[in-house]
Amino acid sequence: MTRPTAGAPHDDEAHGSALGARLNWLRAAVLGANDGIVSTAGLVVGVAGATDDRSALLTAGLAGLLAGSMSMAAGEYVSVSTQRDSERAAIALERRELRERPDEELAELAELLRRRGLSREVAREAAAQLTERDALRAHARVELGIDPDQLTNPWHAAGASFLAFTVGALLPLFAIVLPGADWRLAVTVGSVLLALAGTGWSSARLGAAPPARAVARTMGGGAVAMGVTYVAGSLLGAAGV
Repeated sequence: MTRPTAGAPHDDEAHGSALGARLNWLRAAVLGANDGIVSTAGLVVGVAGATDDRSALLTAGLAGLLAGSMSMAAGEYVSVSTQRDSERAAIALERRELRERPDEELAELAELLRRRGLSREVAREAAAQLTERDALRAHARVELGIDPDQLTNPWHAAGASFLAFTVGALLPLFAIVLPGADWRLAVTVGSVLLALAGTGWSSARLGAAPPARAVARTMGGGAVAMGVTYVAGSLLGAAGV
């Protein structure tokens, strides 16, 4: 029977971390696009309830796109910056503990590896080899679940959120301004619901969840948002506001 090699936990951890990071990025992109679709669709459909002026619809849609995408980007930047600061602080603490009490940290790493399925002897040997190779990296990955060389970049996260929201928001914007006045509302509602079905299915597949329920939720939420804003816009338009 082949014994696990000392590098196996390290390699499996790195592979799992990279795969999880990619899935998180994809899921965030899908959700960002979904937000762009729903918020912009609600805005332009609400304005369409009050007026059929194309320039007013275009102005409202562009304003919503820019405001939403900038808000998403700023929020993601702040969130990821906070996470990055926390990760750096945890790594700095781990570095100090490795310097001040290396024997205790070695025993801790061996115990963590043992809890992952290695025998006590193999875990001790693996911990010693990983510590000799790069003690900080080993503890960061196994104990903290952090890769010191792949900390999330807040600028990348902000840019991805900005792009995802913008791509989603462009659909209802084009759908409301390109068709003629008689067709624009129907085209917008239909295209938005189809797009939401796509984002719901994609998010469910990425999360290994049943797609039918996710599709129903996203389509239902989008339909309610457009219905509420259209009624509000119609009432305001009828009142001459």
